[in-house]
Amino acid sequence: MLLHKQKKNPNLKGNRLLVSITVLGSAGPIRFVVNEEDLVAAVIDTTLKSYARERRLPILGTDLDDFLLYCPNYGSDALSHWDTIGSLGARNFLLCKKPLSERTSGNGGSEEAAAARKGGGSWKSWINKSFNLKISSH
Repeated sequence: MLLHKQKKNPNLKGNRLLVSITVLGSAGPIRFVVNEEDLVAAVIDTTLKSYARERRLPILGTDLDDFLLYCPNYGSDALSHWDTIGSLGARNFLLCKKPLSERTSGNGGSEEAAAARKGGGSWKSWINKSFNLKISSH
């Protein structure tokens, strides 16, 4: 019996890591392997596709611009879609759907969306407002 060693793909650069994405309102996290150089937008896209493939509820949609990815261990601001997923060294993330006012108003918009962007736009404040919960930062 002849055993073959797997050849490493020379096109792969960077380390691969297992990420765990908790989707707000879903039963449990989605886990998959990414390259640490992958963009946050690509990770959101993969999460949405995996979520839909698994037929999870609630139904989220497929427009990645409607979602924000947070790293709860590193502050309350959403990650930029242009950041690399490995830039923080974290492996656990939280995916939230943007509030409807931010999704429909685009760049212009409602006073509510402007207020959310001014300081009330963090995932902690959004959860507190939506579910009337208090989440401490410790």
